[in-house]
Amino acid sequence: MPRFPVLPALCVALTLATPVAAQPIGTFSDLFVTDDLDVADRFDLSGTINQTPSPSSSTYNNRFSANLNLIDGDACIGPDCDDALVGQAGGPLRLRDAAPGITFDDPSTARDWQIRTNLQIPDAFYIQDLDTLNRPFVIAGDARQNALWIGTNGVGFGTSIPQADLHVVSNLTEKLRLQDVGSGADWSLIVATNGMGWFDRDSTGGGTFPFAILEGAPDDAWVLTGAGDVGMGTATPDASLHISRNDGTAALRVENARSSPPAPREMFAMVNNAGSYFTLENTRAETNWFFVHEDAAPNRFIIADAVADGPEMSLTADGVLTVPGGFVVGATTLNVPDYVFEADYALPSLSEVAAFIDANRHLPDVPSAADVARDGLDLTQMQLSQLKKIEELTLYTLEQEARLEAQAREIADLRRLVETLLE
Repeated sequence: MPRFPVLPALCVALTLATPVAAQPIGTFSDLFVTDDLDVADRFDLSGTINQTPSPSSSTYNNRFSANLNLIDGDACIGPDCDDALVGQAGGPLRLRDAAPGITFDDPSTARDWQIRTNLQIPDAFYIQDLDTLNRPFVIAGDARQNALWIGTNGVGFGTSIPQADLHVVSNLTEKLRLQDVGSGADWSLIVATNGMGWFDRDSTGGGTFPFAILEGAPDDAWVLTGAGDVGMGTATPDASLHISRNDGTAALRVENARSSPPAPREMFAMVNNAGSYFTLENTRAETNWFFVHEDAAPNRFIIADAVADGPEMSLTADGVLTVPGGFVVGATTLNVPDYVFEADYALPSLSEVAAFIDANRHLPDVPSAADVARDGLDLTQMQLSQLKKIEELTLYTLEQEARLEAQAREIADLRRLVETLLE
């Protein structure tokens, strides 16, 4: 096995296959060197290179072979390396070049990869697919502290102590942006937080906030069950939408805040392929009222209670209203015409009433047929008008009774006078 003299300041590029750029200076089965390796050109090695210590150096433990390469110490690779850089802080291996990188060339597949810095993207570290030139992983030089941290409890963004599977910490309002650019419209939905709460924001269309949870929201403020039911204030909703509160504030309000143009709008609808109803329940009194769209001809609108004695009111599509019980009106605006019996009431004379009837063909203070056809019939007002006429008629009757009684007395007096004269 040949032995070669010591070569001062040797720098070796080892090629275990055929050299590409330069021709080898020789082919060796084994090489023993007692000082720094410094060969200005390439060479083929079929055996090993064993580096033994020189008198002025400590023991080397470096071994180079076709199967196993061991370097005991620090190394710098690249055209800008020098002795001063070897052994500096930063690890045992340093790559020094204008844009250093490492290429992973797998001859068994067409997909090769490269770890690269500062070339296509200045001031950045990235991994690049050499076939498509896509860069699926990039770290910019100005990335913030702890931009990505994978710890025992999860993944942290902006934190080195993640407390969940995904933990985001930042002083920015926007925490997550979902952006669609493939449909032709640049649309994004932003998940954000601030001092008021947590909300979603649509970055297009004026930056609206379609969903928000404000600070201080109570337990079970909004619950979606596995059955698709929504509970607001309850974790066990009994309907598709169940609103529950224990402080007396549970309510449902539907408001159309648009003021212009004014127009009638449907604000509440109950749609079913059969009858429908809604319930008013008094849990303290244990009573119920039902407002029903009847599921049989004539499909009436019905108001009923929970007692099985028939509806308390029904209305047909022809406008026929049926109330089995009484009909009582007690509005505070009613002016019951008992004033007719007051002493200062100016009761019209019968001649005045006759003249009014001749001129208008209906009683005074009573709507005419034309009035009813034009304005409809106010049953309450009509009843009060009829009561007024009955009371006036009573006064007329009493007056006639008084006249008849006076006439009877006058007739009796005349009879007695005649009888006296005939005696």
